[in-house]
Amino acid sequence: MKQQGVTIWLTGLSGAGKTTITHALEQKLREAGYALEVLDGDIVRTNLTKGLGFSKEDRDTNIRRIGFVANLLTRNGVIVLVSAISPYRDIRDEVRGTIGNFVEVFVNAPLNVCEERDVKGLYKKARAGEIKSFTGIDDPYEPPLNPEIECRTDLETLEESVTKIWQKLEELGYLAKPVAI
Repeated sequence: MKQQGVTIWLTGLSGAGKTTITHALEQKLREAGYALEVLDGDIVRTNLTKGLGFSKEDRDTNIRRIGFVANLLTRNGVIVLVSAISPYRDIRDEVRGTIGNFVEVFVNAPLNVCEERDVKGLYKKARAGEIKSFTGIDDPYEPPLNPEIECRTDLETLEESVTKIWQKLEELGYLAKPVAI
């Protein structure tokens, strides 16, 4: 059976668990034999979108570029895992419309939980005024209105989040359901 391409777009605040879920899902998909690529927002910013700042215009350009690459891969039968804050609803919706085979995952954790998990100290720096336009502090995060999946990482385990995504991908026909023998 030929694999169908799809972009699985994980969005949420810094520290919500996007990268953690992405890595766990990546491992499970690879073990099952799926062809996939990961576009992590932090890695993309150091390569594909180097030089962009954090204005709304630059953030939108960043997301459009990630979306462009995701679309190329998706239309060629690759499962694409995108892990990016992507704070603005309008640009996420634009990218969804461009890609077509798109599953939005809202990785949801309250701001205080994200701040507690902040291993890089970014929230602390933002609160101290050392980082400007930090999503969730002095720049907005617009949660998805109708994501296909919501992972409440403050209330569910990593395995529960990954299973929820996997089951939805099966339900939508992007992953083959196991055949009973």
